[in-house]
Amino acid sequence: MSKGDSAVPLLAARELTKAHGRTEALRGASVELGAGEILAVTGTSGSGKSTLLHCLAGIVRPDAGSVTYAGQRLDQLPEKRLSELRRSDFGVVFQFGQLIPELTALDNVALPLMLAGTDRGDARARAGEWLERFGVRGQGELRPGEMSGGQAQRTALARALVTGPRVVFADEPTGALDSLATEQVMTALAHTAREAGTAVLLVTHDDQVAAYADREVRLTDGAVAVAGVTA
Repeated sequence: MSKGDSAVPLLAARELTKAHGRTEALRGASVELGAGEILAVTGTSGSGKSTLLHCLAGIVRPDAGSVTYAGQRLDQLPEKRLSELRRSDFGVVFQFGQLIPELTALDNVALPLMLAGTDRGDARARAGEWLERFGVRGQGELRPGEMSGGQAQRTALARALVTGPRVVFADEPTGALDSLATEQVMTALAHTAREAGTAVLLVTHDDQVAAYADREVRLTDGAVAVAGVTA
């Protein structure tokens, strides 16, 4: 861990196993993520990267092993508590952003705040500030279908960070973007996460994207094959 090997990790997976039917997606995978750290989880398609992220984010439960977040066993929490954590402590970004197509960029980013009880005016004001941080405030009144892929993905990142989460889970966040948009999105994510002290678990198959991380963990056939500091 780049924040000090003696520090207790914010998020840790120990010996996770997970099968989808007869396919073993994870076979004893263990990873740690420190507060404020950016960790890249890499590997080829089918190596278990997304399954690992889903277990760490509490989206799916492992078949065996443990997931610990801030001193509590995430894999043993009831679904209601997991849902609360995903609204308050966790932000999630997927490859295609998964913005709500009927809402403007501004309202997409404001939505998590409104779901948490913030009134619409305050939520939209804070959403505008986050769109500004990611350089897309000028697209705030556009709907996802009216934006470029890079603009939509930066909007999705703003939505993931607007609630001030302690951890952002980004699953192939640049997989649908060209190299220039990838650089813009990753620069914005890395800068904003470091500024806010947010930990980021970044799943990617792209070495260009992994280079933005403090450390890299490479999965092969559902297990950690290589772990080290990025150059």
